[in-house]
Amino acid sequence: MPAEYTMARYCVGDPAARRPDHLALIVVHDAHADPADPAAVDQWTYREVDAAVRSIARGLTAPTTEGGLGLHRGDRVMLRMGNRARFPLTFFGAIAAGLVAVPTSAQLTEEEAAWILADSEAAAIALDPDLSVAVPEGIAILTPELIATWIAAGAHDERQRAPFADLHPDDPAFITYTSGTTGRPKGVVHAQRSAWGRRPMYDGWYGLTEDDVMLHAGALNWTYTLGVGLTDPWAVGATALVYDGPREPLVWPHLIAAHRATLFAAVPGVYRHLVRHGDPSTWDLTSLRHGLVAGEALPGSVRAAWEKATNRPLYEALGMSEISTFVSSGPTTPVRPGSPGRAQPGRRIAVLSQDDGTPVPIGEAGRLAVHRSDPGLMLGYWRRPEETADAMRDDWFVTADLVSLDDDGYLTYHGRCDDVMNAMGYRVSPVEVEECLAHHPEVAEVAVTAVPKGEGVAIITAWVVPAASAKVGDAFGQRLIDYAHRHLAAYKCPREVVVVESLPRTGNGKLRRADLR
Repeated sequence: MPAEYTMARYCVGDPAARRPDHLALIVVHDAHADPADPAAVDQWTYREVDAAVRSIARGLTAPTTEGGLGLHRGDRVMLRMGNRARFPLTFFGAIAAGLVAVPTSAQLTEEEAAWILADSEAAAIALDPDLSVAVPEGIAILTPELIATWIAAGAHDERQRAPFADLHPDDPAFITYTSGTTGRPKGVVHAQRSAWGRRPMYDGWYGLTEDDVMLHAGALNWTYTLGVGLTDPWAVGATALVYDGPREPLVWPHLIAAHRATLFAAVPGVYRHLVRHGDPSTWDLTSLRHGLVAGEALPGSVRAAWEKATNRPLYEALGMSEISTFVSSGPTTPVRPGSPGRAQPGRRIAVLSQDDGTPVPIGEAGRLAVHRSDPGLMLGYWRRPEETADAMRDDWFVTADLVSLDDDGYLTYHGRCDDVMNAMGYRVSPVEVEECLAHHPEVAEVAVTAVPKGEGVAIITAWVVPAASAKVGDAFGQRLIDYAHRHLAAYKCPREVVVVESLPRTGNGKLRRADLR
């Protein structure tokens, strides 16, 4: 890795120099329209992406007297935007300028977005008009119109484009927010080197080449999509294919056929729905080499059903916001039922005892750890030094995942040693949901956990002790669910409410969530 390095140059500038006229980005607005219709599909070459990214970089940092925002190196730029092309262009534009991008989910409520805006101490926010948030005075707002003006100005005038900032590999590039055991999400700070650190995934999971077209079923503001669906294809000079039309659960085979996608990435639930409710006999998957799956454990029955219906392999990976995926199967790592795979080439992992942090014997469960030398590992948690220190122990970043390894290095996942839940591939803190529901006047006590509802399916459930004034009846649970939706992103909200007389606790009064399940 060069001494001066920027993630934006690696993912945008370098491929633009190698293959300027190759398609970098396809954004589909209407899956059923003619793929050549510019009203239905946006297409960007690497030459155009490079010009747009550096034009945005200039706009962010140029003095206000020259139509810019006058931001300084290291300032945070929060992105509260939909799945349009301006999201990745602004994300990489901020990084190209030496700023720190803070991508956020469009599913967040205004209240949640305002908290991240304050916690990140962002100097600016890129804001779509349909995603409202209260912006305090002094924070600059990037509207879609302003971004479009900057891009247009730099399209034919190189003077309106900033050079890529010269940065150190360990300088921060972006911050993503993820749920932990505490109530509020915590910011995960990733370095410029993080894109370089993803290189083991190219062969270890994807088999990714510059000729690929990568379709991801998630939104670009999700870290899984931002990495797998955008950063990695751009780093090798491939094409990223994004869909921002109506959420039709069966649209993905149509998009694969229409745009000749070679790789398709999604969470297990997408594959489950496709094989249960779709008609594989009508799908044209001749361009597709294989599917990729991550976000939560893949049930064996879903893999078997997909591969039988499509005759295409499905390769699983295990990862997390702090390092992305680092264990996987793939074209060079045979699938082993019941395992997401083994450490990708170049990765160093260990299984450590929960008691003293020493390595455990083969076959014994312990906490999964990643060596701190891995260039894809986060710098730390944003302004949470104690939590960073707790996760970084000696030479290892120690996760909360309980796993075991066999003699061949294949990993078996045994769950988590904390209470963090997994909902549709998103990590959700039960404490955050509990704190929300506890403010409802009809709730005396509440505990939240994920309850299994079949192979590979678990739903967030709230166990509620009603207040004395509560009107407990058929509508009681729905009132609490509706209340949660007003304050939390949809994927964090409980889908069931169970009324109980009391919550299980230890002799010291500590909640025993495991007993609720």
